[in-house]
Amino acid sequence: MDRPRLAILVGPTAVGKTAIALQLAQRFAAHIINADSLQLYRELDIGTAKPTLEERRLVPHHLIDVVSPPEPYDAARYGREARQIVARLHQQGILPLVVGGTGLYLKALLHGLFDTPPVPEALRRRLRQELHDLGLPALYERLLKIDPLTARRLHPQDTYRILRALEVLEATGQPLAALQAAHRFPASPYRTLKLGLTLPREELYERINLRVEAMLAQGWLTEVEGLLSRYPPDLKPLNSLGYRHLVAYLLGRLSFPAAVAAIKRDTRRYAKRQLTWFRADPEIIWFHPGQLKELAARLQEFWAPPPTPAAPSAPGSAP
Repeated sequence: MDRPRLAILVGPTAVGKTAIALQLAQRFAAHIINADSLQLYRELDIGTAKPTLEERRLVPHHLIDVVSPPEPYDAARYGREARQIVARLHQQGILPLVVGGTGLYLKALLHGLFDTPPVPEALRRRLRQELHDLGLPALYERLLKIDPLTARRLHPQDTYRILRALEVLEATGQPLAALQAAHRFPASPYRTLKLGLTLPREELYERINLRVEAMLAQGWLTEVEGLLSRYPPDLKPLNSLGYRHLVAYLLGRLSFPAAVAAIKRDTRRYAKRQLTWFRADPEIIWFHPGQLKELAARLQEFWAPPPTPAAPSAPGSAP
């Protein structure tokens, strides 16, 4: 039995996924399923480069604005909810196009996730005390020495994942990267076409710098001020890329020029990590964002209905 077909469009931040996805989805009457971890949150609009309401009226989007900022949301939940949406679209005869740059969320959709082992509560409390006493940079340096593969995949300010990696290592005696490598993920329930967008590094970095300036001109700082008036600054979404820098400015920890420079620098670094993640997947077929015709041709070939088997000839009929 042919597995359900699922097309996926990936690429680093600012490469132009939204614009390309809209054109492709309109051409094939497809629905877009978001695979960006921040676009799931309501109220985080400008800094997440979320598709506008007008764009969402042009093409139906799923898994955008589904939770409020304080509500927990993780890759496991994303995997469950995205699979439900894919199943529903297939039942309705609608083509699903998954679009985003959060590699872990895509992994959860296609293969499920590695279940980390349980961690004793005493160990968890001790590491949080060390975080308080020594600071996050010291814990990140520790992880870099004992589990460099995991550490290099994480942002040095990703408190949750740094602590989790240290918890697993101390609880099991094995690096998280080694445990993940030994885990056999199940085969995907879908027949997939993975399309990637990429640009020369200098061109991508220039687009990142320009997009940060454009977001600020659109009122990003005002958006963050509003969020800070309603939520505590240590909220998980407010510690994400860009938001944490503007929060630091509003709390007097950074000057505005320093915050903007840090957003651009860290966004470039994030794009580099995204490309490292995606380039490790040999199934991704890479395109320049200007190759819309070629992208559409690949989708047309992939989504074309399989040929109907010829009816068997009646006995005694001419061949």
